[in-house]
Amino acid sequence: MAEKVKKLGINREKDFMYYVKDGDVWKVRRKQPGLPKGRPEKVADGGFEMDNNYIYFVDKEGDAARAKRAVGGQKRKKAAKKAKKPAKKKAKKAAKKAKKPAKKKRR
Repeated sequence: MAEKVKKLGINREKDFMYYVKDGDVWKVRRKQPGLPKGRPEKVADGGFEMDNNYIYFVDKEGDAARAKRAVGGQKRKKAAKKAKKPAKKKAKKAAKKAKKPAKKKRR
C-alpha cells in the first residue's frame, strides 16, 4: 500500500507526533491535559518534492513514506429501506391538542 520515499532512520520518541511538510520531517509534542502546547521542531531534511495525489507520513522504521490519497472517501453500503411507519402518532398528537380546553381571555 505505502511506498518508501526516502530512508531517514529517525528514532521516534514517545509523546511526539511526526509529520512531513514540504519534504521535511517535523515533530511536535502531543496535546496532553495540563501541559502547554508544543512547538514544531524540524527533525530531518527530506529533500524530496511532494505530490498532492499522495499523503506523506513517517512509517514505523522512521522513513518517509507515501500512500495514494483516497479522494472522495470510500463507497458506503446502501442502507436497507426502512418500512414506512403508520401515521398513528401524528393522529394521536392532533387528538390530544383538540382535547385541551381553550384558554379564557382575561378582561
